Amino acid sequence: MGTTMVRLHPKNRVLAWVEDRLPILSFLSSHTSGYYAPKNFNLWYYFGSLAMLVLVNQILTGIFLTMFYKPSALEVAPGISAAFASVEYIMRDVEWGWLIRYMHSTGASLFFVVVYLHMFRGLMYGSFKKPRELVWILGMLIFLALMAEAFMGYVLPWGNMSFWGAKVIISLFGTVPWIGESLVEWIMGDYLPADATLNRFFALHVIALPLVLLLLVVLHLGALHEVGSNNPDGVEIKQKKKEDGTPLDGIAFHPYYTVKDIFGVGVFLFIAAFIIFYAPTFGGWFLEHDNFIPANNLATPTHIKPVWYFTPFYAILRMIPSFFGSAIWGVIAMFGSIVLLFLMPWIDAGPVKSIRYRGLGYKVALGLFAVSFVMLGAVGAGVSAEMIPKWFGAEADATFIENLFGRFWTAVYFGFFVFLWFYSRGRERTKPVPERVTMHD
Repeated sequence: MGTTMVRLHPKNRVLAWVEDRLPILSFLSSHTSGYYAPKNFNLWYYFGSLAMLVLVNQILTGIFLTMFYKPSALEVAPGISAAFASVEYIMRDVEWGWLIRYMHSTGASLFFVVVYLHMFRGLMYGSFKKPRELVWILGMLIFLALMAEAFMGYVLPWGNMSFWGAKVIISLFGTVPWIGESLVEWIMGDYLPADATLNRFFALHVIALPLVLLLLVVLHLGALHEVGSNNPDGVEIKQKKKEDGTPLDGIAFHPYYTVKDIFGVGVFLFIAAFIIFYAPTFGGWFLEHDNFIPANNLATPTHIKPVWYFTPFYAILRMIPSFFGSAIWGVIAMFGSIVLLFLMPWIDAGPVKSIRYRGLGYKVALGLFAVSFVMLGAVGAGVSAEMIPKWFGAEADATFIENLFGRFWTAVYFGFFVFLWFYSRGRERTKPVPERVTMHD
């Protein structure tokens, strides 16, 4: 449901003078107290506001870190770059620098936690369906920009995993026919990740991508407020209105949902603080051990793998075998796994939005899709390879079993979209959708 801006007239003469020329207060009011959201939001609807909270945290802590960080791969001591040394300086000598750095690194992982849960909620309740296709597409563009932003930021400490991770990911562009090698050299600015690579990644991470992210977030919220929020029942609340034009099943976003979100923020901050103060590396998942070692192009880490939030897509890349000596099919599959999420509004033709009223087939398929994402993450992170000797014995062919396991879950991941295409076109037996929202859990 779109919002209508009602002009406010503050009693304060200064505010009234500003408001007549730039109606900031009227704009804010129309998108808070003047915006009506469904009254049956549940736990899954916390994650959108939490994503905004983490975005603000990343920007503020990032500004502080740039005051002390030096984007240079040139050595200031034997084997130690200026970038790596500046991160150590932040951690050891800058007052409260360790806290800001851990807030930033933990915030990056928590950002993906809330974004993945936010996306899963969209899949559960059909938030990608008409009339919210553009809201979904803009959200997916935010996800892509966030992935690029996280990758660039991961390279900046210039630890050993930063160096080799950059080399592996940038080398993927080498699979592009005819121009691959030139493209890799153009991105890196050198034959290996070096000072030029670090400088351009710093510029993109600190300036270009945050601007893109902020623009996309504004567009995402604007598109959302134009068509109105979805709800766990998938009922369009604007179809049932009171005499004053407000929805029967809607309540003002402010103060009702702002107060509710403050509670969610409190719980989230408690969890985040516990991680930051007691387990900032999260056992090597949030900050990898190899990244506390200076970058060395002659010392390859035992296992080169991305941070946990990239591992499902990295696993898909690894599980697709090379044909005719080319790894391009794995790269296509990896990017295709993201592109398919963009196409969800057209893949799913089911008439019902919410999982509450969809057929059993969709519920099972979505559950398997979620499990496949977690399992692929385990494969990409190397967890499955570590567990195979324990499960099958030391003499087991770990590579064969891991490939079999990974390819099975890759097939399940892509099978979800194939199944949904056919299942949602006349084969799904749905339940009757209520005319108005329900308040059950």
